[in-house]
Amino acid sequence: MSAPRPDILVFFTDQQRWDTCGCYGQRLPVTPVLDRLAAEGVRFANTFTCQPVCGPARAALQTGLYPTRLGCETNHRMLPLDADTIAKRLGAAGYRTGYLGKWHLASFGPRDMADDVRIRAVPPERRGGYADWWLAADALEFTSHGYGGHMFDGEGRKREWPESVYRVDAQTDWLLQHLRERPTDRPWLTFVSYLEPHHQNDRNVYEGPHGSKQTWADYDVPGDLAGTEGDWRANYADYLGCCNALDRALGRVVDELKRQGRLDSTLIIFTSDHGTHFRTRNPEYKRSCHDNSLRIPLVVRGPGFRGGQVVERLACNLDLPGTILAAAGVDPPKVFDGGTLQGISDGSLDRTAVLAQISESQCGRCVRTARWTYSVTSPGGQTDGQLPASPVYREDFLYDNATDPHQRVNRIADPALAGERERLRALLLAEMERVGEARPEIRIHGCP
Repeated sequence: MSAPRPDILVFFTDQQRWDTCGCYGQRLPVTPVLDRLAAEGVRFANTFTCQPVCGPARAALQTGLYPTRLGCETNHRMLPLDADTIAKRLGAAGYRTGYLGKWHLASFGPRDMADDVRIRAVPPERRGGYADWWLAADALEFTSHGYGGHMFDGEGRKREWPESVYRVDAQTDWLLQHLRERPTDRPWLTFVSYLEPHHQNDRNVYEGPHGSKQTWADYDVPGDLAGTEGDWRANYADYLGCCNALDRALGRVVDELKRQGRLDSTLIIFTSDHGTHFRTRNPEYKRSCHDNSLRIPLVVRGPGFRGGQVVERLACNLDLPGTILAAAGVDPPKVFDGGTLQGISDGSLDRTAVLAQISESQCGRCVRTARWTYSVTSPGGQTDGQLPASPVYREDFLYDNATDPHQRVNRIADPALAGERERLRALLLAEMERVGEARPEIRIHGCP
């Protein structure tokens, strides 16, 4: 007799670096709940996003496709209405589907367009197939602050929380209510998308819970930030405060599932869309192919993921859709760029590299292997920041992550690595063609 299909809960954060978590080496007690889940489940030690921008990363996570296949290469590019999403597939297979929080896949173009819904209710046809429970905002950063704001429920009604309540806590209150009241006749896919620890756009600061600057003042400066400019000095303590608030929320969810006797039958996936470099690599907070933008935490606990395993093989956020489909016993679409974490865990999938794309603020591509990071950008640099792709790229940087884990020494011009550059250039071109991109010209470093 086959095992019953699990409930699946995705706990998704925004702009969270891997090194904020204790199970990834953080010294301060920022994530004790996640650390326990990692000790009971599986932690993927080397996970990278395919796109270090919010909207494109979310499009990839809902479909298992690179954003260039979807036309979602930048923020505010609507997920195609006919996109083959995990919610649609699981719904068709008998799952109930629910979504809470930041969506970021329902608007297209300038904010003044008549059908823009960044600050309005997302209509059902733009919800990616989440049909049984919906409480969200397309751009949560525009409808709320750290304290106070609103989202919209499935009927389009505004649901507010007061300025006395922290955003993470308000969102989690609604999640717990849903977990207590939801029907249990069929398994659930519940996708919970928090805004934290993303900076607050209109204020350009990270808004941790009150007192975060004092509570988390004794932090160790990450090696990639030490001695750099950027704005991490003003924001890092609040950033850690955001991460700790998320961990406390995760603890509340775990406690509720345990109370219901459903914890061990629920597949919990914890991850983020991308990291942040605090404006140390360019004027943005992410949108670069450095590890501080690309590398994300990934912990999975539940059926098929137990025992405290630590997997060193390369993983990507594109592997999550396939993982969810496999856990539910549902086949993936024929065109599908991701793998599965089940395959990465058992060694049947051992990829050579993760391909990352950027098409916002700059147009670039890179491959991240176990040892090397090789990145190229379009000759126009930041002026080509809205191009989906470029016919021409030039080499930008090369890091040896074995000897330079904080990526401080760019070795793209090192003659001793000319052979390695050639190998990585060929690998990058092959990866781009594999995911449907036209083969571009890559000009070697030093050429105009």
